[in-house]
Amino acid sequence: MKTLKMLVLVVAITFSGVISAHTNPIEKAEPKTVTETVGELLKNPDLQLTSEVDAIVELVLNENDEMVVLSVDTNNIAVEKYIKSRLNYKKLSKQAIGNNRSFKVPVKMVKNN
Repeated sequence: MKTLKMLVLVVAITFSGVISAHTNPIEKAEPKTVTETVGELLKNPDLQLTSEVDAIVELVLNENDEMVVLSVDTNNIAVEKYIKSRLNYKKLSKQAIGNNRSFKVPVKMVKNN
């Protein structure tokens, strides 16, 4: 009987130690600004650039809080198409939007190494 009590105690201590050591994985925080959101959406481009490309992206939000790209001010057609394909109709968080419905976001794309 004494052995059974000792075994139950050891199992209880081990189980409580495992539970207290278990942590929740850190969830990726949602971007807090429109610029951060655009940066996340434009990561890892599949473009082969020979030099840096700067662009100004004008976008508005529709009634579903989705981005609609109005224009991309750049000389590189491939970058313009890439930005439009990645951003059009992607949702923004309420936290990122605030009270604004239109934005101008500067974008800099660097050449691949």
